[in-house]
Amino acid sequence: VQLQASGGGLVEPGGSLRLACTASRSLFSLNAMNWYRQAPGKQRELVAGVRISGRTDYADSVKGRFTISRDSQNTMSLHLNSLKPEDTAVYYCNAEFLTEMYWGQGTQVTVSS
Repeated sequence: VQLQASGGGLVEPGGSLRLACTASRSLFSLNAMNWYRQAPGKQRELVAGVRISGRTDYADSVKGRFTISRDSQNTMSLHLNSLKPEDTAVYYCNAEFLTEMYWGQGTQVTVSS
């Protein structure tokens, strides 16, 4: 499974961004699609995920601010709202297929005034 992420950038606190991830196979054939992030000096953490059933899960730190969605057969998005400086990180698209995990390249999100 190949994944292509896009949409990062620089935004002021309180602003919004949309990240997109396009997969080389149908999202509905994958066990789950996720977004992780890694801030400098910190471990990579799970931000949001959507399972094949459609169930979504969010890290407590982003609940109510971020929304994950499957937009089409091959594309999912992460909508980031009410961004805070602590959301600054490299965001990674991830797919779970059978017993394997697949990663896209990271996209940088910087929240700063």
